[in-house]
Amino acid sequence: MNILDTDSDRLLLAVRSLLESKGIVSTEEVRHRIAVTDAAGPGQGARMVARAWVDPGYRASMLQDGAKAAEALGIPMRGMPPLGVLENTAEVHNLVVCTLCSCYPRAVLGYPPFWYKSAAFRARAVRDPRALLAAEWKTIIPDTVKVRVVDSTADYRWMVLPARPAGTDGWDEARLADIVREGDMIGVTIPMVD
Repeated sequence: MNILDTDSDRLLLAVRSLLESKGIVSTEEVRHRIAVTDAAGPGQGARMVARAWVDPGYRASMLQDGAKAAEALGIPMRGMPPLGVLENTAEVHNLVVCTLCSCYPRAVLGYPPFWYKSAAFRARAVRDPRALLAAEWKTIIPDTVKVRVVDSTADYRWMVLPARPAGTDGWDEARLADIVREGDMIGVTIPMVD
C-alpha cells in the first residue's frame, strides 16, 4: 500500500507542502512536533502531580497556570491550548470530560484512552458522574463530596491534581509519581497506596 493511497493522506501532504512553501512551518518542525506529542504520556503529568504534592510553590503555580508549570519541568507546551489544573479536595472531586469529542491534555498525559473518546463515557459523565465512577472504576465518592464535571475543549484543556493519599509522608517525588495513574489525572480514579 502506497503512503498516499487515501484522500486524507494526499490532503495532509498538500497542506504540509503549502505551509512549508509559505514559510509558516517546515517539515522538520512538523516532525519535531509529532515526536514531542508521541513521546508524551501520563508520566509527564504524574511528575507534575508529585512535584505539587511536595512543593507548595509549584502547586500554586500549577493551579494558576498549568502550561507554565509543565514548562518548568521541561514539558514542551508551545502550540498547545492553555492547561488548567483542577484540585481535588475534601469538598470537591473533579472529573474531566470532553462532551463534544476527545479534547485531552496530550502534552502532559499523552493520547487519550479509548474510553475517554466514547459517546457512552461522555454522556454518562455528564448525566450521572458519581454512578459512572462507581460502576466503571469502583471509585466511590462520598455523598459529602461534590462531584464537579469540567468540560475540556479545543480552546482549554484540563487535568486533575488529585489529593495526596495518606501514608505517603516522607516519600520522594519519584516514588510519589509512581503511584499516580492516568485516571487519577482525569478524575476517574483516586491515587492508592498498596
